[in-house]
Amino acid sequence: MVSGSLILVATPIGNLRDLSPRAVEVLEAATVICCEDTRRTGLLLQYAGVAKTKLIRCDDHTEYDLSTHIVDLVARGETVAVVTDAGTPGISDPGQRLVAAVSEAGLAVSVVPGPAASIAALVVSGLPTDRYAFEGFLPRKAGERAEHLQSVASDRRTLVFYEAPHRLSATLVVMAAVFGSDRRAALVRELTKVHEEVLRGTLGDLLTHDPRGEYVIVVEGARPPVAATEDEIMEAMKDAMKRGMTHRDAAQFVSSTLDVNRRAAYDSVIRR
Repeated sequence: MVSGSLILVATPIGNLRDLSPRAVEVLEAATVICCEDTRRTGLLLQYAGVAKTKLIRCDDHTEYDLSTHIVDLVARGETVAVVTDAGTPGISDPGQRLVAAVSEAGLAVSVVPGPAASIAALVVSGLPTDRYAFEGFLPRKAGERAEHLQSVASDRRTLVFYEAPHRLSATLVVMAAVFGSDRRAALVRELTKVHEEVLRGTLGDLLTHDPRGEYVIVVEGARPPVAATEDEIMEAMKDAMKRGMTHRDAAQFVSSTLDVNRRAAYDSVIRR
């Protein structure tokens, strides 16, 4: 009977004291530890007092090719731990491909939960946490970045993004243009570290911030549209008909632009 498993182990995002006792136990028991940077993970193991364990580099460039080897190890009964430089594996970091390969082979996968920058930033942002969407890193190309932001502009959930400091200013400019400069947001920097900082305000307010360190950007979801009044519907109908639209076409146009019932738009002029 195969008793091997792949175990995702969350590691500190800044403060090493956030490493859980269970995480230390798993790292001690693991035959192999897959990590992004062997030197950085080596320092973490040293801090935790974990004896030297075989470390295998697993990053964006090696994870795919490594998957078959990891499946073989688990199939032989080995315990393979997966860590990243910081946070929970698989969240904008390597790990997802390994999980997919091992689980598809019918082998055991488990997790030691712990720090995740996206959740930590969300809960300190002061923005709604009941419904949220994690968007990770935006595309690097300006056009693709703007296009992606446009695709989520009407999402009413709180949005969580990761961004590098050298792209922060450009990203905030596009967010203010696409979402509106009055959309509430929070910039969360250097979580759990000595210089942790949470800046809250509107996207317009945050444009003046001097970027330093790694950031999580938390943005308020789109606000529900304000219902149009009867007078506004009637005026929109009259304006559309002045531009040559038929009563029926005007009603369809006003219905789509003001998000009102087409019949209500149609009847608004008749009632007057």
